[in-house]
Amino acid sequence: MPKSKFNMLKSQLLKITEDYGSPVYVYDAEKIASQYKRLTDAFKDVKHLKINYAVKALSNISILKLFKTLGSGIDTVSIQEVQLGLAAGFLPEQIIFTPNGVSLAEIEEASKLGVQINIDNLSILEQFGTKHPNVPVCIRINPHVMAGGNSNISVGHIDSKFGISIHQIPHLLRIIENTKMTINGIHMHTGSDILDIDVFLYASEILFETAKQFKNLEFIDFGSGFKVPYKQGDIETNIEELGKKLTRKFNAFCKDYGKDLILAFEPGKFLVSESGNFLTKVNAVKQTTSTVFAQVDSGFNHLIRPMFYGSHHEIINISNPNGRERFYTVVGYICETDTFGNNRRINEINEGDILCFKNAGAYCFSMASNYNSRFRPAEVLWYNKKAHLIRKSETFDDIIKNQVEIDFKKEKVLTN
Repeated sequence: MPKSKFNMLKSQLLKITEDYGSPVYVYDAEKIASQYKRLTDAFKDVKHLKINYAVKALSNISILKLFKTLGSGIDTVSIQEVQLGLAAGFLPEQIIFTPNGVSLAEIEEASKLGVQINIDNLSILEQFGTKHPNVPVCIRINPHVMAGGNSNISVGHIDSKFGISIHQIPHLLRIIENTKMTINGIHMHTGSDILDIDVFLYASEILFETAKQFKNLEFIDFGSGFKVPYKQGDIETNIEELGKKLTRKFNAFCKDYGKDLILAFEPGKFLVSESGNFLTKVNAVKQTTSTVFAQVDSGFNHLIRPMFYGSHHEIINISNPNGRERFYTVVGYICETDTFGNNRRINEINEGDILCFKNAGAYCFSMASNYNSRFRPAEVLWYNKKAHLIRKSETFDDIIKNQVEIDFKKEKVLTN
């Protein structure tokens, strides 16, 4: 968010840590809504546009309900996310199920719930089509285009486990002919952090060429992966430029196809990343021979992205925003290396200060764990100028409630 607006919210963020403790995740509903509007405005000249929020980015049921009020559908990758979407009030037809590596049984379970099925495996497609030829299916294509810069989050390259290769289209068409199944959608997802719009547009041309092979399409799903800025001066996907260029191509394709199709996207990070602030308290400041460590009451059990992906999250001392800047390495309390940022220029830090990690809305809480038997933190939604608790902080009871103890007094004692 702009620095002026962040300063305006500083006191509110500090109040949230007083009310709900730390660490705590805080999401700005207004930012989520503005990102959603920005995307729909960019594609306003498409006759039929469908945005399916990617649940895996941030799956709290209150966040899903917020997206429902905005007019969004949802993209799900597990049967549990499908069930969560239904519990949030989405209709089955507002849900697309795009799993990877799941069993035929899980796909059939989702199909029984009436959601749109998206399959990315020739074997599973043939099995499903043979048993359920009357159920419309979307097909996920791998265009062999790497739109992002990180192979861990770019999933359209040739070695990716995702999608059916464009080189397997003849095999795909034989399966469809043999099973007499209906294909109502074509889908691709090149991965996160799209750096070059032209690369994405090149992949879209491959998808258009593939779509020509199918005569009963209702929609074309272009995935997402739009990059958001993580630091001052960082590059981001130019959604407005992409909207103009892709709209022209899509409308021209629909004219040639002879039917107005739905243009679908499944954004996650773009919609929620910048809305999130992760607040932690400084437990200790530790000076070594070469480094000053700011040790906080969290770790990669709560925010794994810096260690897992090497991602950058701006870190701000909201307790001392005007203090003299010094260099700190911010680390956690996990008994592993859990570094959030190396040698960062941060306003002077003292024990008890609250540090705010920016861009903490996407793939942060949703990837949290109980490693070291630590509790997962609370989540708060800032909505209508008020803080709403949308997830309680865990307690010790949550750690042990599903564990089953053995009564060793009744068991035979082990001996060497």
